[in-house]
Amino acid sequence: MSDSGNRPLDVLEASVGNYVTVQLKDGGIHDGQLVGYDQHMNLVVEKEEDITIIRGDNVVSIRP
Repeated sequence: MSDSGNRPLDVLEASVGNYVTVQLKDGGIHDGQLVGYDQHMNLVVEKEEDITIIRGDNVVSIRP
């Protein structure tokens, strides 16, 4: 059985362009459109005119 669609980076790839809610280790929450990510799961989230770059090791969860 293949799990190629269930890997974290595959889930992020499928979420690019969609609205997400990102919960951080410090309890903070960022929401907006996921516009990019990298292999370290660093995220770029845009809300209105504001762009936020979130370091991957600070992320607890990402919800679509």
